[in-house]
Amino acid sequence: MRHRRAGRKLNKTSSHRKAMFANMAHALLKHEQIVTTLPKAKELRPIVERLITLGKRGSLHARRQAASKLPVIAKDTFREGKETDVLSKLFDVLAERYKERSGGYIRILKAGFRHGDSAPVAVIELVDRDESAKGQTSGPEIEFVAEETEAA
Repeated sequence: MRHRRAGRKLNKTSSHRKAMFANMAHALLKHEQIVTTLPKAKELRPIVERLITLGKRGSLHARRQAASKLPVIAKDTFREGKETDVLSKLFDVLAERYKERSGGYIRILKAGFRHGDSAPVAVIELVDRDESAKGQTSGPEIEFVAEETEAA
């Protein structure tokens, strides 16, 4: 029996769930809108709302707590003294945007069913989202330097 057991398992191990939700929270804070399945969106909502509340708090302790809930990339760059784009966005842009709002930062919209397996799909987005954040690249930016070849 699962009486008083909160949260969905989503057919994943606990470490997989933790990593998946960290990556999804990172993507949602970066792009301010993502498309996923409905159960994942419903489980992601409290995670991201707690992160935004930490951003509104604004202390160093809150910043370290938020970095611990985001992917390892965010933790490492925070330890090195560099500010990550998502962590700085959370504590500067989003905290300022939602300073008067006391909760309810996330909106979940049902978007039909996925073609392959008929899973219910949802769009999860921030309430007063920035339209220009939608097309940003995912993941870390890596610059490739083309080596010049000399013809001898």
